[in-house]
Amino acid sequence: MKVKIIAGKDKNKDGEVIEIERKFNRAKVKGINMVKKHVKTTKEKKGGIISKENFIHLSNLKNIETNKKSEAKK
Repeated sequence: MKVKIIAGKDKNKDGEVIEIERKFNRAKVKGINMVKKHVKTTKEKKGGIISKENFIHLSNLKNIETNKKSEAKK
C-alpha cells in the first residue's frame, strides 16, 4: 500500500508500507523515519552502526493508492 507522510521530519514524502502494528496504531514505511542503531559484534554478525526504518503513527499517513474498481463506478 502506498502512503504519503503528512507530518513530521519526512513530510511530503511517499513510500510503501512494510509492516503495521495495529495494537499501537503504527506502521513502518520503506525509506521513511530512518534511525541509526548501534549493533554489537557477535560471532555471526559484524557490528557497527546500521540505519533502519522506525515506526510512524498512522495519523501521520495518508493513503495515496486508489482502487481502480471504485474509480470505474464514479
